[in-house]
Amino acid sequence: MLIENVGEELDPALEPILLKQVDKSGSLKLGDKSIPWNNSFKFFMTTTIPNPHYSPETTVKVSILNFAITPFGLEEQMLNQFVSQEMPDLQKKKDSIV
Repeated sequence: MLIENVGEELDPALEPILLKQVDKSGSLKLGDKSIPWNNSFKFFMTTTIPNPHYSPETTVKVSILNFAITPFGLEEQMLNQFVSQEMPDLQKKKDSIV
């Protein structure tokens, strides 16, 4: 899912999605509705703000990528995010080498 042109303040209704507040039955409560959760669900938000400043509360809930860079730099950031999540041992090895 992609939400475009978000501001620096996020809608509080997104909180259950950002925190992945899935209950024991495998569903997520949005407002008064219970929606089945799929573990392969991906949620992306974009902004056109040149240098957005998000609150610390928001920053700990999401991964922020800077798209205002070269395509190579963006690829590098995305690769680092992937490696740190999927292969933490390899990321630690890279960090120690750097």
